[in-house]
Amino acid sequence: MRKEETVDHNIKAAWHAISRMYNQQASKHDITTSIGFVLLNIHSDQGTPATKIAPLMGLEARSLTRMLKTMEEKKFIYREPDPLDKRSVRIFLTDLGKKKKEVSRATVLLFNNRVREVVSETKLKVFFEVMNEINQLAASGMAELQKV
Repeated sequence: MRKEETVDHNIKAAWHAISRMYNQQASKHDITTSIGFVLLNIHSDQGTPATKIAPLMGLEARSLTRMLKTMEEKKFIYREPDPLDKRSVRIFLTDLGKKKKEVSRATVLLFNNRVREVVSETKLKVFFEVMNEINQLAASGMAELQKV
């Protein structure tokens, strides 16, 4: 089987193309794709517990910690103790962070709307079903694959 015929190659190639496109747009606004996705996962008014962001994005906590530090230095976010659980920290968006979040949101919506103009709803439905099955298979781990 050639690499172009494998599922993982096609998913990775598509994601890299999307990521490059998002990074080109993000760089115009002094952010990265990763920062944009973090911003999108922070509630604009109530903030978000720091411990909830990494799982939402499929990131390791270490990677998120470095990114949050950068975002704080750029004045996109600030941290406050959680009023209900003083051991926990909530991440809030600054006004600048809210503007960067809106740029990220608009970029994602623009891309998704463009995809929906080009790809039929029927094909998208099948695509989402297939991706869901692939996600479930990957989440189940290699144990199932090793039975073969």
